[in-house]
Amino acid sequence: METDTILIIVSCSALGILLGYIIAKALEKNNASKIIKNAKEESNSIIRQANAEGEAIKKDKLLQAKEKFIELKSEHEKIILARDKKLAEAEKRTRDKESQVSNELAKNKRLSQEIEEKIKDYDFRLEFLEKRKEEVDKAHKSQIRQLEVISALSAEEAKSQLIESLRQEAKSDAMAYIQETVEEAKLTAQQEAKKIIINTIQRIGTEEAIDNCVSVFNIESDDVKGRIIGREGRNIRAIEAATGVEIIVDDTPEAIILSCFDSVRREVARLSLHKLVTDGRIHPAKIEEVVQKTQKQIEQEIIEVGKRTVIDLGIHGLHPELIKLVGRMKYRSSYGQNLLQHSREVAKLCGVMAAELGLNPKIAKRAGLLHDIGKVPDSEVDMETPHAILGMQWAEKYGEKPEVCNAIGAHHDEIEMTTLLAPIIQVCDAISGARPGARRQVLDSYIQRLKDLEDVAFGFNGVNKAYAIQAGRELRVMVESDRVSDEQAANLSFEISQKIQTDMTYPGQVKVTVIRETRAVNIAK
Repeated sequence: METDTILIIVSCSALGILLGYIIAKALEKNNASKIIKNAKEESNSIIRQANAEGEAIKKDKLLQAKEKFIELKSEHEKIILARDKKLAEAEKRTRDKESQVSNELAKNKRLSQEIEEKIKDYDFRLEFLEKRKEEVDKAHKSQIRQLEVISALSAEEAKSQLIESLRQEAKSDAMAYIQETVEEAKLTAQQEAKKIIINTIQRIGTEEAIDNCVSVFNIESDDVKGRIIGREGRNIRAIEAATGVEIIVDDTPEAIILSCFDSVRREVARLSLHKLVTDGRIHPAKIEEVVQKTQKQIEQEIIEVGKRTVIDLGIHGLHPELIKLVGRMKYRSSYGQNLLQHSREVAKLCGVMAAELGLNPKIAKRAGLLHDIGKVPDSEVDMETPHAILGMQWAEKYGEKPEVCNAIGAHHDEIEMTTLLAPIIQVCDAISGARPGARRQVLDSYIQRLKDLEDVAFGFNGVNKAYAIQAGRELRVMVESDRVSDEQAANLSFEISQKIQTDMTYPGQVKVTVIRETRAVNIAK
């Protein structure tokens, strides 16, 4: 009984599995047919959509092609119209030129007729003049023959005798005059030159002004130092930033030191500190305000100094910019000598010397005052130009006379002297700068600089001797003639100057002169 039950269960299970498999296959077939049907419908829809889009694109492209054709056609028509317009204008210009040419031809024809008539008239007059000339020549020859008969000499012989007589007389007079002039010049030239220079120096009172890079600002008490320094040094930093001057606050009682190479900036700092201490309010904002006002005040003072200087020297018509440059010289120094005092001194010397030589003293004073204006440049670019050349350029720019410009540019032999005024400026500049006490330098550094200058020359082959002269402004080098040729001497001068530029620090310029001397010595026995 149990075995039959198990068989029935197994049979039923197998039958159920078979029916499930058949049903699953039927369902799978049905789903597959549906999927295929849907795919076909979807593909047909895509094809229809693609055909519709293709037709739309085709229509769009055709429309764009038509629009492009119309646009090109319009542009082509515009080009044709423009070309036709240019052709019409060219034809019009051609017609106008043809008309103008016709008028010119007619005018030239009339002028040609007038010229031909004038030529005929001139020919007639020339023929008439030639006839008259022949008549005059005949009369002149007749008079000469008569004179020859009277004097028993021919015309050529009389002329030769007269010319020879005049030549001998003029030669004798000229030789006598030259000899007399030379002898007089030898006797008096040197004496007169010394006399003029000595009189000029004696008539000028010299003022010594020693300038340096440090100014002392006096204060009433040391309490003011703390107010100037400010909290954590903010006030002193603000002053230094606004003025460009180094403020040195040390243990020196009742004094603060201002250090700067620029005298103008140092003076601005000094006056600004005086105003701030007097006012009592010292803070960065007030410092900037006071410094700006002081700078304007100094600029105005510079102009006033320039005006007073030219008035004192009797110079008129100076350009305002040149007056300003003259005023700025008050705050410049050259080798410790105040530049304005030096220029005033040179101007007075030039005026006296020019008067002694019979030249215009006013122009000489003008050139003497302006000869060193190139030492107060406004920019770094100007500092690269020699001060004599820079001063000459400024004088030309502001309308000074050519002789004044030449005297300024030539007072250090950087250009050729073309007037008598130039050597006067050079001599007076030397007189003012070379007198004892006028200029100063630290002796040790000065001597060391000259030694270094000479050592640079000895570093080159063929150098026999080297001398630093003109206070170190010129290096004179003697070379051995058998080792250095003339061409090599020129190259040596250039190489030494370049070596000095790269290896040394010096004021102004250094002139390098290379001398090559050849000697031939024989002894007669």
